[in-house]
Amino acid sequence: MPFVNIKITRDTVTADQKALLIQGVTNLLRDVLGKNPATTVVIIDEVDTDNWGIGGESVTKRRAAGK
Repeated sequence: MPFVNIKITRDTVTADQKALLIQGVTNLLRDVLGKNPATTVVIIDEVDTDNWGIGGESVTKRRAAGK
């Protein structure tokens, strides 16, 4: 039973986009590894940009600075 955890920043990702991610990852595991889609678990965690850091700065701060 594959378990995939996708972490993305919480911003403008729509429910439709998340559904496509879940479907796409499930299909990828089926096609590449022969895994059964019925037992594939995909979880999407949305992280606030204040809680996601890159290079010592939060994503919120980096985006405000145009990085």
